[in-house]
Amino acid sequence: MKYCMIIADGMADHALDELEGKTCIEAADIPNIDYLSLNGKIGTVRTVPDGFTPGSDVASMSLFGYDPKVYYTGRAPIEAENIGVDLDGDVVAFRCNFVNVTDNVLTDYSAGHITNKEAEILIKAIDDELGSDNVKFYFGNTYRHIMSYRCPDELELVCMPPHDIMGQGVEPNLPKGAKEDLFIDLIKRSSEILNNHQINKDRIDAGKVPANMIWLWGHGKKLSVPKFKEKFGIDTAVISAVDLVNGLALAMGINVISVPGATGNIDTDYEAKGRYAINALKDNDFVVVHIEAPDEMGHCGNTKEKVKAIENIDKNVVGPILESLKDCSKYRVMVLPDHYTPIVKRTHTEEPVPFVMFGSGLDSISAKKYSESNANKSELHFEFGYELIDYFLNKGVEDKLICD
Repeated sequence: MKYCMIIADGMADHALDELEGKTCIEAADIPNIDYLSLNGKIGTVRTVPDGFTPGSDVASMSLFGYDPKVYYTGRAPIEAENIGVDLDGDVVAFRCNFVNVTDNVLTDYSAGHITNKEAEILIKAIDDELGSDNVKFYFGNTYRHIMSYRCPDELELVCMPPHDIMGQGVEPNLPKGAKEDLFIDLIKRSSEILNNHQINKDRIDAGKVPANMIWLWGHGKKLSVPKFKEKFGIDTAVISAVDLVNGLALAMGINVISVPGATGNIDTDYEAKGRYAINALKDNDFVVVHIEAPDEMGHCGNTKEKVKAIENIDKNVVGPILESLKDCSKYRVMVLPDHYTPIVKRTHTEEPVPFVMFGSGLDSISAKKYSESNANKSELHFEFGYELIDYFLNKGVEDKLICD
């Protein structure tokens, strides 16, 4: 049996007046996903357990079949895994965003989606000035980076995700709790370093958003989870352009495949992701393809581009994969978001997400197009998100034959 799970990050949304009461999914032209739904199963799954902040860290862990209440230690440790940051017993990892602040208001969580080339130079400048024996900064990807802090004690600290406070003042949202003065000092000192850096002067001259402050959040200690193959007994590969999903995969012992042109944004190479997934399915039983673009457009409040991203996923990822799997005697495909990222809220929400699955041994219970409302009407619901993957991989499976 061959399996493919396609995660369209943040794809789910609420009805929008500008789309005449439709969601972005309902407004999008998605014949391939609709085919899966019309002939397969749709339902909902709660990927964010009660008590957790809705985000891709917790939601993705659930979708891979791991209970966040058992294994979750924070967002930053997951991303640190992907870039090779050593988190020994007393080291805490923080996510370190490059952000833009104007008149003491956080206006952009991504510093205008700064390029890797610019960001690598800037994070080195930050480490040169603010790094110490206990504090280190590491380059990640575009605006997403990691700071490590050696701390032998438990760190009771509240840090706000920057995408949750856009348009709000910086001061009320600075870290609060143990050693807060240290982290506030690092954030504020970063502003002087970045404002005076030539890269940001050049960005301003070019009419681009400067990366004029770091923002620390998502802290936690090293992630430790059982290996995916030990849990499910199959060879698996992951295709993603973001450190979070790749870090989870590496922690689980899953093969991570890098795709040239995959950016984690609206300009990602959708066709390449589809091609690489098809090729990966030749050597693996299960391939997970993650696409970040819908989530980024949700955070930006860009309805048109979010709809476009969903259509690109359908045309260039779902369609080709589905066509290639027709050569297999047994296969299954599942498409879903990890969480909602509503345009009107510009951040994540925690309601159950719509999924669709289709393939061998899965009786159709839908006969409806894929949408949030149709999924919510289904009787198929998983209250514990980590149970969905076992259903997808094993429900009604008597054997696991590969392609003929």
